[in-house]
Amino acid sequence: MKMAKLAAGLAVLTLMVEPAAAATTLSAKDRARVARAAPRDRDDVRYCLLKRKKDARKGTVIGAAGGAGAGVIAGGSVGETLLAGAAGAVAGNLIGRGQAGGEACDRVLERNP
Repeated sequence: MKMAKLAAGLAVLTLMVEPAAAATTLSAKDRARVARAAPRDRDDVRYCLLKRKKDARKGTVIGAAGGAGAGVIAGGSVGETLLAGAAGAVAGNLIGRGQAGGEACDRVLERNP
């Protein structure tokens, strides 16, 4: 039992460290958006787009862990727990992306489509 808990803890730690260590880069579409932005807003647009990606990734991990944890606590089977984890990951991604940067980023990105 002790070995199973250690393995589960290591798996969770790996999932949480990987997104933090991964280098976040902009896609070609986002780089074009930064290039189209007004010169005074380019740094802000780049920051907001990177922040949105980072927060979406972090929200995905947190949502998946929360959903799987809720599935385990509720006593679900393996399939139900995986389904709860997947639903949590999707919800966490959407929430993380939507909350990134706050109102300042919303204004900058709205001003520079």
